[in-house]
Amino acid sequence: MKTARNIIDGCLIWDNHGCLPLRPHDESFLPQLARYRAAGIDHISLNIGFGDDGIEQHVRMIASFRHWLAQRASEYVLVRTVEDIEHARATGRLAVSFDIEGANAVGDQASLVQLYFDLGVRWMLLAYNRNNSAAGGCLDEDSGLTDFGRRLMDEMHRVGMLVCCSHSGERTARDVMAYAQGPVVFSHSNPTAVRQHPRNISDALMRQCAATGGVVGINGVGPFLGDNDIRSETFVRHLDYAVQLIGPQHVALGLDYVFDQAEIDAGMAEMKHIFPPELGFASGMNFVRPEQLEEIMEGLMRLGYRECDLQAILGGNLMRVARQVWKAPS
Repeated sequence: MKTARNIIDGCLIWDNHGCLPLRPHDESFLPQLARYRAAGIDHISLNIGFGDDGIEQHVRMIASFRHWLAQRASEYVLVRTVEDIEHARATGRLAVSFDIEGANAVGDQASLVQLYFDLGVRWMLLAYNRNNSAAGGCLDEDSGLTDFGRRLMDEMHRVGMLVCCSHSGERTARDVMAYAQGPVVFSHSNPTAVRQHPRNISDALMRQCAATGGVVGINGVGPFLGDNDIRSETFVRHLDYAVQLIGPQHVALGLDYVFDQAEIDAGMAEMKHIFPPELGFASGMNFVRPEQLEEIMEGLMRLGYRECDLQAILGGNLMRVARQVWKAPS
């Protein structure tokens, strides 16, 4: 009988969201990327900016990451195509792509989507907790998808960038999925039915996401799992709920692991409009670690998950969506 480690070693593992410090002149945390590969993860999507971060911050950050990774081609592969992910895994390297949390990254210029895509960004969410010019946030009076948001989605579809609804409000997420021309993802969102929190998502949204052909990535953020609860069994409970609701072909991993705890603590203290203390952020946030992957697998195996379903959840579903949406970079 196969062990959890056997299955991890034998299939593609894709974590759809990770957060290194967003300091373009500080490379001190970047060697910790190796933790993903050591845990068995083959492909990580790294965040390059969120919330109120503007164009310059995003461009500086992606330039910094790309420069560091390019100097270490024996360990990392900068992802341009799905074939790059397969090649990285076959050669024992970590595949790295990028993501953006919120349309402030483009300002009022939708054509920047092409630039970000060419630099390795493969998904972008439209709003980060608060409303902006494109969409409504989950911690705001959600105003829905705007005309600019629709133009932005048109451009994302044209270049092959996935649209993500994590951090969006419910009205916006419904609007996005109704307007979408293909699969939409919740890159890192958990079910409200398991943990009541405005950052989590309803059964209706999960079903609508699955109807687009998309996937819901379960995150490992303590306040969204429970009372800052990052036990592997708690993560498994969220993941299993999603699987029972929308099927194993529409669930994935988006751990949202934050490497610099001091940075996130300082950010929550400074940006209370994004992290309201009354919503469980006052006592900080803990995160499920990449190293918990084997425990998570063991929990799913105890629930009787078939190997083919585990392979889909661990990476196959995101690979399917990427094959459908991503286009060749210019």
